[in-house]
Amino acid sequence: MTNVLEIRGATKSFGDVQALAGASLSLQAGEWLALLGPNGAGKTTLVRAIAGRVRLDGGETTLLGRSLVGNGASRRQLGIVPQEVALFPLLTAAENLRAWGTLCGVEAGDLAERVEWALGWTALGDRSSEPVEGFSGGMKRRLNLACGVLHRPRVVLLDEPTAGVDPQSRERIWEMLEELRSQGASLLLTTHQLDEAQQVADRIAIIDQGRVIEEGTFAELLKRTVGAERRVRFTLARQPTAGVPEGFERLEDGRLELRVESVTQELEHSLRRLREAGCEIVDLEIEVPSLQTVFLHLTGKDLRE
Repeated sequence: MTNVLEIRGATKSFGDVQALAGASLSLQAGEWLALLGPNGAGKTTLVRAIAGRVRLDGGETTLLGRSLVGNGASRRQLGIVPQEVALFPLLTAAENLRAWGTLCGVEAGDLAERVEWALGWTALGDRSSEPVEGFSGGMKRRLNLACGVLHRPRVVLLDEPTAGVDPQSRERIWEMLEELRSQGASLLLTTHQLDEAQQVADRIAIIDQGRVIEEGTFAELLKRTVGAERRVRFTLARQPTAGVPEGFERLEDGRLELRVESVTQELEHSLRRLREAGCEIVDLEIEVPSLQTVFLHLTGKDLRE
């Protein structure tokens, strides 16, 4: 696939602090890429460099094959949706859209049509003449998203687009973004919601200490890190009479744990072995490896503040 955005060997220091230490990243056409990292890993600096808010010390960034350094024409193909809601609270929804459309370079003859599209896309048509200050968090988030893409950018940077919204609004925002991608946009998402990233992203890149340390699909990351083993935990009313069967581990809470490659192929045999050992099973729990498991494996569990 064609890369629409490329960052190669990005470096950036703030005084004695090195925020980026040779980070490289690519976004493919039509792709939804999640960029993840702990606090201080360099994620925010990298996104700000792409957006033009930070000048790199070294490295190269290209958008649609053209350098982003000093290239305003190329940057107009970039849409930016910040984590901070960037709306004018005293203006109405329609007025915000017109203002941001003009700032993003939408031609005057196309502005009315783009505003009408955005109001329908965000489901805010019936609230278009109301000041934004009275909107709920979810409504502001949807409008914030629309303001960032009115000019139909080819690449969209999304910084925590669902922060602080209810589940219904979050689901609606993901639907909006999927619709945007179906129209040809490529999406670069940063988020701390790892379950969401696992659900929506085609590919995942993890950055730490200023470098991208792993990238790939979730299945590829799983295979290269913690593996796809499932942990099956059995709650027992009666413990085994002749000791714990081979392959099972007794946990501190009295449950037994077994690691399996395939639950469907191995579970029935495991249950039979436990019953033959004199166990009475009252419940079982299956733990599936998640993106959070992979993330902590790669970046550690120490707090980053």
